[in-house]
Amino acid sequence: MKKFYSTVLLFLTILAFGQITYTVTPAAFDETDQITLSIPGNQIDETAWSVSNNAVYLWSWSLDTNYQNSQDCPTNGAWNNSNDLNKLNYNSATDTYSLTFTPSVFFNRTGIGRFGFLLKDKTGSHQTSPDIFVNVGILNLNLTNPAANSLTTVPVGNSVNITAATNVATTFQLKANGTVVNSTSTPSQSYSYSYTVIQDANMELIATDANSNSKNATFMLQIPRNVISEAIPGWIRQGINYDPADQTKVGLALYAPHKNFVHVIGSFNNWMVNDSYLMKRDTTNPDLYWIELNGLTPQQLYTFQYRANDLRKVADPYSPQILSSYDDQWISAATYPNLPPFPAGQNFEVSMFKTGQAPYNWQVTNFQRPAKENLVVYELLLRDFTQEKNWQSLINKITYLKNLNINAIELLPIMEFEGNLSWGYNTSFHYALDKAYGTPEKFKEFVDLCHQNGIAVILDIAFNHATGRSPLARLWNIDPDGDGFGDIAANNPYFNQVPKHSYNVFNDFNHSSLSTQYYVERNLQQWLTEYHIDGFRWDLTKGFTQNCSENDEACTNAYQQDRVDIMKNYADKQWAIDPNSYIIFEHLGTDAEEQQWANYRIAEGKGVMLWNKQTEPYNQNTMGYKENSNYDRMNHSLHGFTNMHAVGYGESHDEERLMFKNLAYGAVNGGYNVTSLNTALERMKTFGATFFTIPGPKMIWQFGELGYEFSINRCADGTINSGCRTDEKPVAFTLGYDTNANRKAVYDTWAKIINIRNTYPVFKSKTYTVESNNLTNDPEGLITRIYVYDNAIAGMKNVVVLANYTTAAQNVVPYFPYTGQWQNLMDNSVSNIASTTAPITLQPGEFRIFGNYAGALSTSDVNAANKLSLQIADNPVKNGVAKLIYHKAKNGEIVIFDMIGKKLDSIKLNTENGTYELKANYPPGAYLVHLRSETGTAIQKMIIK
Repeated sequence: MKKFYSTVLLFLTILAFGQITYTVTPAAFDETDQITLSIPGNQIDETAWSVSNNAVYLWSWSLDTNYQNSQDCPTNGAWNNSNDLNKLNYNSATDTYSLTFTPSVFFNRTGIGRFGFLLKDKTGSHQTSPDIFVNVGILNLNLTNPAANSLTTVPVGNSVNITAATNVATTFQLKANGTVVNSTSTPSQSYSYSYTVIQDANMELIATDANSNSKNATFMLQIPRNVISEAIPGWIRQGINYDPADQTKVGLALYAPHKNFVHVIGSFNNWMVNDSYLMKRDTTNPDLYWIELNGLTPQQLYTFQYRANDLRKVADPYSPQILSSYDDQWISAATYPNLPPFPAGQNFEVSMFKTGQAPYNWQVTNFQRPAKENLVVYELLLRDFTQEKNWQSLINKITYLKNLNINAIELLPIMEFEGNLSWGYNTSFHYALDKAYGTPEKFKEFVDLCHQNGIAVILDIAFNHATGRSPLARLWNIDPDGDGFGDIAANNPYFNQVPKHSYNVFNDFNHSSLSTQYYVERNLQQWLTEYHIDGFRWDLTKGFTQNCSENDEACTNAYQQDRVDIMKNYADKQWAIDPNSYIIFEHLGTDAEEQQWANYRIAEGKGVMLWNKQTEPYNQNTMGYKENSNYDRMNHSLHGFTNMHAVGYGESHDEERLMFKNLAYGAVNGGYNVTSLNTALERMKTFGATFFTIPGPKMIWQFGELGYEFSINRCADGTINSGCRTDEKPVAFTLGYDTNANRKAVYDTWAKIINIRNTYPVFKSKTYTVESNNLTNDPEGLITRIYVYDNAIAGMKNVVVLANYTTAAQNVVPYFPYTGQWQNLMDNSVSNIASTTAPITLQPGEFRIFGNYAGALSTSDVNAANKLSLQIADNPVKNGVAKLIYHKAKNGEIVIFDMIGKKLDSIKLNTENGTYELKANYPPGAYLVHLRSETGTAIQKMIIK
């Protein structure tokens, strides 16, 4: 079947019907003849398809005279948006759909032997099935036994009856491996011959008519092999293995259930099938084939493929790098010097190996990774980060990244993906480094340099799926047209034949399969040990269930116990390889499910980090709109996480850019206009202040620090269209953004805030409160207050962040936890705060970051900051119990007021220091908690959800 690949986040609902009937007029035709393809209207259920105006489309492809080399019709359009040039004409009088065309023009090629087609609606939601094939040519040859392009296994000495038919009288000639073994002299429309098999044979039957027109059909006859069963040597496992004691030897192993035998073909045997390179079968695992290659020349490059008994030829799925017949020609010498040429006469991908290679000389072998709770991650797509798009150019930017004070870089997938210009999620070989960005040595140099600068390297990896080029897909697929690609077969040990979740793209891995689990584990080991990377962001983890279907989004998004167990198992595998490596899931699911991973093995200091998407609320704030602007869920405790394992972000590769929406849709209030570039840039500084100061891991998307404003959906021509989502985007450095004073000011502000975060231990505290858009206390909304505190710290133990996201000046009540001297951490000025509730005027888009002053205090202050304090843990309060933490409260009393000053409760405290659990049986809203003692009063605002 012709294989259609959906793009990321495109989901198809396919309805299959029986074989449709059709006519072609004239019945016999050459590729240069005009023909009319007609289909009776009763073949299409317009109601079920929900087509309007009889909008039925032809999706077609052509093959050469050997019925191979399939090429899509140039006017097909996209699967989810068919081109109207391929819309069938509807005749209501005859209830017939038809399309008239000339094959050579329609398919834009010559040498066409047949074409295939199906019918579909415009969006690809419905289609006919199976595919239909029409032979092209005045002379048509139908090989009836064996089928054209087929493979038949026949023991030596047995015979095969070869039969064929033509539409006109012809003579026939049969060849085996290029030698004529039978011919006829009397013209006939049928052929029959019994051929005795003596060896593997590439067979060709040629029919020639009276006008010397000829057609041929090919097939293959193969003799079975006697595979030796022998225990696999201990130094060999699946993939390419180097003998530790012998540089002239390599061991290869392939897991290939349902294959009768496997040969290795390559540069060492002229790519010929040779039984000296027939793989052995392991005695313990008979589905595991292996071979030792001896007599190799050290440091000489060898290339190879596996060739199974069904003629499937694939590269090793555990290749550290592959050569591609599709992509390599477009890789420049500047990016990948001395790239080996793709072997002549081969296709698809081939594996490489070279013995006796010198290992990379790592400068850092004991990198101390930042604690997961303290990560500031810079998410980066190398393709769009530098104009050169390679590792060396990224190495050249290390100072830019270092000076931003981030401590981790998260790279979009760099595993071998289809094409060279991609986000990388269309992965074909998860084990292989893609050559589009450079050599393995350069990537290792980049990782090493990051570690020298205190920066961890995290890889985004897409284990949800693999593309049709993956050897794990091509070894077991349905491929009637012989182009090497097709749908997943039922016996595939790695993939689901039918997707098991609603976010399916490409081919859906079955993660309950032990084969898939082994594949994933080996890939984790490769990247962690060979390249010294520090962890993974696991893409689209919602797809790791077997319980749902591709049409049931509610099921996919709901709690799935098998998914919980599978992902815990993978976490165990990763930590077994590297106990301190980072694990981040892009799940965006229910709190109940995410808690299972965030709190997993927490007593051991582990636990998985989860993406915490806060794009919309942050963008509402930066644009100046109070609707849906509450980002309190930046607080990990509101997710039910024991530790700070929620990776908060306001931008990611998947989201629209904050600045694009600021400039396109920002609020306007008189002379204050968010759509003005410099105004929007100022508000991005405030975003940084209300983002980085919240404890816990954070992530930013590349160039957000420069106010990058190009839409995620920007096309190459500057227009905006969702179909351009993954297209290349302008490079900020090329545009001079890093030298623009107003844009660089955002970078400098973020860098300073991150430095403040990294400098003061209080930002590692688990006790903090995020209050944004509290309409009870701030009716105008868009006022942020963030309180971070840790009473166990000597020195700066309290931070108060205030921000005004409205479009007018506001008098913001700070609710400092106590009076005394407070330091503006952005300019180091110190203010004496005599009232915790005295308003501070903030201009639109302005922020302040205060810390209790740890230097000398004024005598009038009497060290109040160190004598009395009150904090409310886990604020907003959940479950009706507020935990009040107090310090130096001699003869203290807790008094609760509502926001209009009505006294609700009072509690006498029995100790100066301690914790009081207040039963907060109050309606949802804001309340003031007063701590009164002999030394003064402390006030905190309490939020009841």
